[in-house]
Amino acid sequence: MLPVLKEFCDKLSANFSSINDDRKMQLEKISNYVSEKAKDGKTANLIYICTHNSRRSQLGQVWAQAAANYYNVRNVFSYSGGTEVTAFHKNAANALIRSGFHIERPENNENPIFYVTYDDASFPGMCFSKKYDHVDNPPKDFIAILTCSEADEACPNIHNADLRVSTTYEDPKAFDGTDMQDAKYDERCKQIALETLYVFSKVK
Repeated sequence: MLPVLKEFCDKLSANFSSINDDRKMQLEKISNYVSEKAKDGKTANLIYICTHNSRRSQLGQVWAQAAANYYNVRNVFSYSGGTEVTAFHKNAANALIRSGFHIERPENNENPIFYVTYDDASFPGMCFSKKYDHVDNPPKDFIAILTCSEADEACPNIHNADLRVSTTYEDPKAFDGTDMQDAKYDERCKQIALETLYVFSKVK
């Protein structure tokens, strides 16, 4: 794992006591899913879903893959999608960079692909906005993780999902263009990182 990113994870993993018990119960549904797949010798596919697939679901996808690597949990693949397509927002990408990820910034277009690296030995992950049922995402045998209340309400049923779990987060979009922008994106990135690290710390 990239040194700055590992240091970031080390600090967060010592702070799981800040997560309340009700939240831990929700997060452990994801841990249990990954554990059961591992016991059966199967791949665990996680799709993080939000309305626009621009911020919170992208952060979930990236942190899930990094957290699995941090805890040496094998055969985990994370994805993301939305109920509609926009673009992976640069403010969310910048928060990941400040956490220690390396991100190759694309040329400007409506829906660019960002290449995200958490480990020098791994291929970069591709992040771009897409619908949750996009061809790049698994069509079945996955857990759907809802990261915003809008997507939670808009997607009462996710076709072919093994399990649906709601772990909603406040949207940092409200602070775009303000003096608090970077601080709020960092806060949300850190929260998602903390909870995702907790998920993989509980995988057996």
